[in-house]
Amino acid sequence: MDTTLNPLLVTSIFYEDEGNDTTRNLFEQPHWQVALWAIAYSLIVFVSVIGNVTVIWIILAHKRMRTVTNYFIVNLAFSDASMATFNTAFNFVYALHNDWYFGLGYCKFHTFFPITAMFSSIYSMAAIAVDRYMAIIHPLKPRLSSTTTKIVIAVIWAVACSLAFPQCFFASTRFYPPRTVCMVEWPDEEEGVHQLIYQTAVIILIYLLPLLVMLVTYSLVGYRLWGSEIPGEASDHYQNQIQAKRKVVKMMIVVVVTFAICWLPYHIYFILSSISMDIYNQHFIQQVYLAIFWLAMSSTMYNPIIYCCLNQRFRSGFRQAFRWCPFIKVSEEDNLELQHMRTFRTTRSYRTETTSTMVRNHCHEQRDTIAKLMKD
Repeated sequence: MDTTLNPLLVTSIFYEDEGNDTTRNLFEQPHWQVALWAIAYSLIVFVSVIGNVTVIWIILAHKRMRTVTNYFIVNLAFSDASMATFNTAFNFVYALHNDWYFGLGYCKFHTFFPITAMFSSIYSMAAIAVDRYMAIIHPLKPRLSSTTTKIVIAVIWAVACSLAFPQCFFASTRFYPPRTVCMVEWPDEEEGVHQLIYQTAVIILIYLLPLLVMLVTYSLVGYRLWGSEIPGEASDHYQNQIQAKRKVVKMMIVVVVTFAICWLPYHIYFILSSISMDIYNQHFIQQVYLAIFWLAMSSTMYNPIIYCCLNQRFRSGFRQAFRWCPFIKVSEEDNLELQHMRTFRTTRSYRTETTSTMVRNHCHEQRDTIAKLMKD
């Protein structure tokens, strides 16, 4: 997946004015339009970095929040914040001016890191989905430990780096007066075959495959949590467990759906551009790319908002993080929400709960019968 608009293919992006040697950018935009795009992209960077760094602080600074699911959320937040910091603004400037100002080293990093960060993000979500599946469908089986979770995260980053390495290796800068371009020069490239094969493989590995895994796991989890009624004789404790699990799963489903929607147009764009390179010569392509890229990058800023809206503990954490704001007040409930550990386990199944209830009822019946016989 080439994360930059390939200016080499846009042969008509500059033309010479008749009668002189000056050149003019055919995609030059009026200043007010540039300003609007700059504000839109700056919003992504600001909200994403502040929001995701706050999420990382909420989890790491509070012992109660250090769960398996939340460790993967930390990795997801780090990937999103890094993507917004190291890719969004630079790619915006490049797409806007069609001139690479940042040198060969950053060109290689610029083609390498987006794939790495996106792979890490989506496989963190997939790992959360599998963890929720094991916790709810197979609650009696061993869960991931803290150490194992960190190893899984390290493996995710190692695989991500391996997948992105070819683009980094073949990335280069070329000077085509009056501009410099950052591009990926595939070996023996004639009709874009290598690029198409690589982009197709990357889209399958960092989009379609993990989304399929999450679709299956969350469908099974959803059927277990929402497909059957909570028995009337179940204790309040068990009902609270089910409600808590439903909230977590609902929050993660919203995260996954948001990610899928934001990145879908981006992948379609690069598949179409690999099939028909004439798309780069269309006059409207710059505006289309800026809009599609903005939507894709905006996925990095939504997760903290989703956590805050759908999870009470994260909401309390955000209140504590921004308590210096005059309109935000931290209640005693917010402090208790993050500091007190849960006093019950949430991995017990309905069978375990109802079996223990039946045993207790049977014991009570035996005691009542013995007492009655003694009276007689």
